[in-house]
Amino acid sequence: MLRTLGALLVLWLVYLLAMPLLAWSLGSTVDSIPEGDRPANQPGTAILLVGSDSRQDLTQQQRIELGTGSTDGSRTDTMMILYTPRTGRSVLISLPRDSYVAIPGQGRSKLNAAYALGGPKLLMQTVEQNTGLRMDGYLEVGFTGFVGVVDAVGGVDVCLDNPIQDQDSHLDLQAGCQTLNGVTALGYVRMRKADPQGDFGRMQRQREVIGLLVHKIVSPWTVLNPIRWFRVNWAAKDSLRRGANTGLTALPGLVRGMYSVSIGNGLTLTVPVSNPNATTPAGSSVIWDENAAKDMFGQIASGDTSRLDEFAK
Repeated sequence: MLRTLGALLVLWLVYLLAMPLLAWSLGSTVDSIPEGDRPANQPGTAILLVGSDSRQDLTQQQRIELGTGSTDGSRTDTMMILYTPRTGRSVLISLPRDSYVAIPGQGRSKLNAAYALGGPKLLMQTVEQNTGLRMDGYLEVGFTGFVGVVDAVGGVDVCLDNPIQDQDSHLDLQAGCQTLNGVTALGYVRMRKADPQGDFGRMQRQREVIGLLVHKIVSPWTVLNPIRWFRVNWAAKDSLRRGANTGLTALPGLVRGMYSVSIGNGLTLTVPVSNPNATTPAGSSVIWDENAAKDMFGQIASGDTSRLDEFAK
């Protein structure tokens, strides 16, 4: 009897470990390795997380259901850096998509233009050149992929102080605590016109939902339920595009960093800003606080996150 229980336990542990490894290896890849000179490696792991707002693979019905509009081309709706040091707190940093930065070979423009002009490779190069951090990996998720992962864990729970109505994202939420399904969660993280803080409020909600999502993925209700565990991993396989150089070696840092942030042991930040609504040749743009941003990214480059609280707002 004990031998049988022991064998079942071993099989269960193998299943728990094999599913994410299999999903990771079977997922699609994209060339994201930047060209030219790159920053030196910093201690720990830095991964660029990207939310694509491409409508290319969506049917007309999906565009209507998800409230995505009909804009053509590929752009980045969300850009974050997840940094996991060797020791200390992990950090999830939002990079405003309207950041006015230098794009290699393209002059200065908004950060999300780098993806539209040169895909993941140029975006990675732009982020590295403007932060001084070397990206150890790249992960991208699209509209339907995000919806699929949220639905696979049974939705995410949010509590709202005020109701939210936003026509563009098809969002109509009452005040109070509620569970958002995939479609509603997508509207929640994309909505900005109805948010008094605009894009900065949206970035806060994006980091909030990522934390809630990761927390549900690693919860006992998911890990101990074989069907849900399968659905979550297979949804991740179908929804994520990873850089071709983002191999299994990046997975431990990604998991540890995401888990740390999701349980509140890590930090969630936005790159320091001196002007959130500057007039530039690219239109209304976000100007980074050059000295503060250099200080923040410099501390990360040294592998030390102990003093990054000063950048939290």
